Amino acid sequence: MGPFLTWHNFHYVSEETGTDTFDSIATKLDIRDFSSRKVPGDIKLRVLEAGRLTGSGVNRQHWKFILVQAPDSLGKLAKDSTSGNWVGNANFAVIILTDPKLGFHRLDAGRAVQDMQLAAWNSGVASGLYTGVNEEALRRDFEIPKELHISVIAGFGYPTKRITGKRKNRKPLGEVAFLEKYGNPVDPKKLQ
Repeated sequence: MGPFLTWHNFHYVSEETGTDTFDSIATKLDIRDFSSRKVPGDIKLRVLEAGRLTGSGVNRQHWKFILVQAPDSLGKLAKDSTSGNWVGNANFAVIILTDPKLGFHRLDAGRAVQDMQLAAWNSGVASGLYTGVNEEALRRDFEIPKELHISVIAGFGYPTKRITGKRKNRKPLGEVAFLEKYGNPVDPKKLQ
């Protein structure tokens, strides 16, 4: 029997897992400070599966994922970074590679990494992202073929501080979403 969704407090809640996707989106924060607590292998596998199950342009499923978990490999990943040296303290990381010949490859990388992050967050595992790398060193150290684009790297681990699950500090919806034309703020009372 597959997962069923029920209406609960204005959100769909999976009867199978008890999770609310909207709440996961609303409470997930990017974290770059991880504890030494090890993330179990089944959660790592779930993160990879989330990426694999993500939709892709024309269903090409062109992404490739490199799971990095050995401490010395995480150290290399940090050394090869220009903006993510914090990844050396992550429990594991995933390098997301895409086919640059496809015009939508960056969008597909974003979709995959977001699903990976949400799958991790569902298990209490936090994550952070970066894109700044020394491409030559990263390709050499992780044997990445030249024909693949290094799209994004995500580091994962349990956060050092307890995360409360409170909503994020974001701009009001009316500042970023418009109804029918740009500049006309969304008014919930006008939604049909």
